[in-house]
Amino acid sequence: MGSHDHHGHDHADHAHDHSHDHSHGHGSGHAHVHAPASFGKAFAIGITLNTALVVAEAVYGYLGNSTALLADAGHNLSDVLGLIVAWGASIAARRAPSGRFTYGLRASTILAALANAVFLLVATGAIGWEAILRLREPEPIAGVTVMVVAGIGILVNGFTAMLFARGRKDDINIEGAYLHMAADAAVSLGVVVSAALIIWTGWLWLDPVTSLVICAAILWSTTSLLRGSIDMSMAAAPRGTDLDAIKTFLLARPGVSGIHDLHVWPISTTETALTCHLVMPAGSAGDAFLMETAHLLKTSFRIGHTTLQVETHPDNGCALAPDDVV
Repeated sequence: MGSHDHHGHDHADHAHDHSHDHSHGHGSGHAHVHAPASFGKAFAIGITLNTALVVAEAVYGYLGNSTALLADAGHNLSDVLGLIVAWGASIAARRAPSGRFTYGLRASTILAALANAVFLLVATGAIGWEAILRLREPEPIAGVTVMVVAGIGILVNGFTAMLFARGRKDDINIEGAYLHMAADAAVSLGVVVSAALIIWTGWLWLDPVTSLVICAAILWSTTSLLRGSIDMSMAAAPRGTDLDAIKTFLLARPGVSGIHDLHVWPISTTETALTCHLVMPAGSAGDAFLMETAHLLKTSFRIGHTTLQVETHPDNGCALAPDDVV
């Protein structure tokens, strides 16, 4: 484990001990090394296939006078942009810290997730608007052409979504890419079904109605991504972080009588940092105590970057005693 521990800064009133666990090992609770690195091929395949699909849908949409296919081509184009942004962020996240960017560019993955949520909302709004216009004035479609091209879209987007499926639980940036692909596969499926029903029944209004239903489904799935990326942008503790359990754990450490200034925040979509002041009247228990505490925070709470400051006296009386845990 590559830990960097700095301690022994003794001052008049209290001692400061800093434990920085910047471990990049393969521990059970920390997967940030794997997620960005292993999806490069998935991004490349997804971008290539979807770019080809955009061209095919635009050409056949124009030739077949199908506004549905043209709208889907526009949605696919937003997917390509979303994948490019997510891939760029995953690459930037691996750059070493430099200059003023002391954490490197890890936070770019958070911005990419937010951008992907916005892309989805804009694309959904455009499709919804087109569907409303067509609901007022339904137009004939080239049914067979639409079904074939949209069917190809299901295969392309479904396959690409599967490439990102295993990473979506651990990385909101990967989740954004996955949602883009899954949403577009759903759009293509809706286009195929509505085209088949229109050929069978002649009900032209089915196409825009299907589009509106799909838009509602996409908006529902995007809400979680948007909320999560905004929370991360505001340095909120990552979803699933049990702050009460962390406080209880720290207060239960040997020699700790209170804690204060506890902060937990994401430095990327897969990495979490923690800083906290520990009140230890008997003074620091040494490097072993700090490194063990950091290791337990990593394995139990998925916090890979820990900074602990040890004080012998409560700081202005604001320390949290064991009975004060909220």
